[in-house]
Amino acid sequence: MSTQRRKGLRSAGPEKRPTVGKVSARRFPVQYGIDKLEGDLNAFNERIAELEDEEHHGHAMKVLKANAMDLARRIDELRSLLVESNKSLAKPKKKDRSR
Repeated sequence: MSTQRRKGLRSAGPEKRPTVGKVSARRFPVQYGIDKLEGDLNAFNERIAELEDEEHHGHAMKVLKANAMDLARRIDELRSLLVESNKSLAKPKKKDRSR
């Protein structure tokens, strides 16, 4: 179970993106934050998979999973912020035709 999951997790993240896709923290702070959080999330997920392979069940595992879920939620919030800002930029402005 965890082997397949780990393979999928490793391929999804900022370290697998092409160099061209790297963003400047100064010019794109939200995307940079997303990339950083994705790296942290991948680290949590790999550690969780290692503990699962060792059949570890305990408080540490629950804390790791809760932290991973929190990071995923924060990533989703930042992504939705990007989508909303892109939508507002893409909307054409209506001309005032009452003149």
